[in-house]
Amino acid sequence: MDFYNIAASLDEYAKKTPYQVAIYFPSGRSKYTALSFKQLAELSDQYAHGFADYGITKGEQTLVMIRPSIDFIAVVFALIKIGAVPILIDPGMGRKSFLQCVAETEPVNMIGIPAAHILQFFIRKPFGTVKRQVTVGKRLFWGGKELSELKSSKRSKFEVEKTLTTDEAAVAFTSGSTGIPKGVIYEQGMFRAQVDLLKNAIGIREGDIDLPGLYIFALFNPALGVTTVMPDMDATNPAKLNPAYLVEAIETFGVTHSVGSPTIWKIVGKYCEEKNLTLNSMQKILMMGAPVPPSLIGRYEKIMPNGEVFTPFGATEAMPLTLIDGKEILGEIADLSDKGAGMCVGRVLPGIDIRVIQKDDRPIAKWTDAQKLPQGEIGEIVVKGAVVTREYLHRPEQTANAKIKEGDDIWHRMGDVGYFDEAGRLWFCGRKAHIVETDVGTLYPVQVEALFNQIAGVHRTALVEKGKKAVLVIEMQKDVESIAKKDIAEKAQGIIEENNLSESISEILFLADFPVDLRHNAKIKREVIAGMVGG
Repeated sequence: MDFYNIAASLDEYAKKTPYQVAIYFPSGRSKYTALSFKQLAELSDQYAHGFADYGITKGEQTLVMIRPSIDFIAVVFALIKIGAVPILIDPGMGRKSFLQCVAETEPVNMIGIPAAHILQFFIRKPFGTVKRQVTVGKRLFWGGKELSELKSSKRSKFEVEKTLTTDEAAVAFTSGSTGIPKGVIYEQGMFRAQVDLLKNAIGIREGDIDLPGLYIFALFNPALGVTTVMPDMDATNPAKLNPAYLVEAIETFGVTHSVGSPTIWKIVGKYCEEKNLTLNSMQKILMMGAPVPPSLIGRYEKIMPNGEVFTPFGATEAMPLTLIDGKEILGEIADLSDKGAGMCVGRVLPGIDIRVIQKDDRPIAKWTDAQKLPQGEIGEIVVKGAVVTREYLHRPEQTANAKIKEGDDIWHRMGDVGYFDEAGRLWFCGRKAHIVETDVGTLYPVQVEALFNQIAGVHRTALVEKGKKAVLVIEMQKDVESIAKKDIAEKAQGIIEENNLSESISEILFLADFPVDLRHNAKIKREVIAGMVGG
């Protein structure tokens, strides 16, 4: 039997580097609260003792509805120390989707802010399985305990549960960019594989300082010996961030790396250029969550003189999978992307197996039923490896649609399409659900949209299906006058003709604001746009 518990890593670093800061959290304008690894480990022990005394036990699904904070990290690690399974759901997904996700998880325990308990009190059905409630803050007219009450006075070390690598460790939900978010079951062994890849393949080192633009990555830092600087921003709306706050945090604490969506880095990059600022401490920025235009990577060559941009590929169900650095992208790859080759996401990481198979909208039960495509042909991207999750929580139909069995192994169907080039690099061409089938052929959004995204004044574009034709929808940059719309349309029409797309693309339309996913504020909801334009 193989044992592993990611929470034990926090205790290891508390012993190894007790006074290294584990987390800085904003507590006011230009003010931060700091906790060392020793203090964070002790706080998680106190909560673990209190939760155990309250009756929370190994294997119990526990809904965690706490805003990003020191308590959020301490509570999650306390639950994992017990062997309980924290359930992490983005509250910004919309009330209907959120309540459906809660009902599906069937949580036994609920730890949340007062607003979460008020919701539970008035809309009881989705929370019907909850037996124990913990309020992070002041408890009012509902039952249970306050977190402060459960902060045990015991100073003894909490004995971390000896969990198997196959034991459930946590449940995290997908972004829901193409439907209702799905609960992804992480096993302890998957966490171990992710930590190993972050160390050995991505190059995250002990003592690094991270500013997580995606909050889920803050949970890996205590297991890596990395200091977390929580950004002063609304996690549910990164497009509204104040870039001055992020730049100030980077410069104050000497942040060495960060993970975030292209939306975040576009805003920060523009601010740095306007203020003529450089981020001298930054060694790595990992841009992910949506296609990253080469032009954005190029901007950071000056902004980040001592570091480099990387664009990993992955999903909630399987990450990280591939990696490519900015220097390689800005060579011939950028030119190929601009000409419609797709977005290159690099070479496969160690221990990961990626194949491209014939696109199929039906379930594929066995690997022998999948048809592998040769190099250069576009098809479905499927992946196998220790970081690949095996099933969705209480979603047997979605699990059957997304997983392919090969003996004891599982291949995950990414829902993306792409191809491998002669150099063994993977190219991403878009989501399978967003492929546009026209009378004269198949169009892949990421390939086609790149042709038009280079037009001056264009913020982004979306190719959607309408009947058996394609419609190009354009979102202009906010600082562009509406009178430029005619000029942009004429340039777009010229590109259509130059690339022999006249028989495929029937209309050019403009939309003031594209609907995007709530987690990254970067994934375009093309299916919503299609409905808006009559597709």
